[in-house]
Amino acid sequence: MSSFKVLVVDDEPFIARSLAFVLRKGKYQVLEARDGQEALAIIEREHPDLVFLDVMMPKLDGFQVVEKVRSNSALDGVRIVLLTARGQDADREKGHTVGADAYVTKPFSPTKILEQARQLLGE
Repeated sequence: MSSFKVLVVDDEPFIARSLAFVLRKGKYQVLEARDGQEALAIIEREHPDLVFLDVMMPKLDGFQVVEKVRSNSALDGVRIVLLTARGQDADREKGHTVGADAYVTKPFSPTKILEQARQLLGE
């Protein structure tokens, strides 16, 4: 098992389970959250190495979560990949502006998710 901790955040249970399954097969320790508020609490408590974060969620959207994480210097090492069905340039730009490390549009392949994790974690 990898020592890397990865948080999967998506309000769509099928997507969250699929991502978690793929990442566990990749030997990562996986945490899960269903909304932005829960995600932020887990990030602050667990300091995951990587977060796969849906953009459109209840309570706090993905952009808001990224902004809050980036404003907390104790969380500087947390890498964040935004996931969304909206692939417009404006959305990508906003993702990078708020501080996301990468932006992946849905649908995505499990192979792409593992590649993204390995790349951002330097494996």
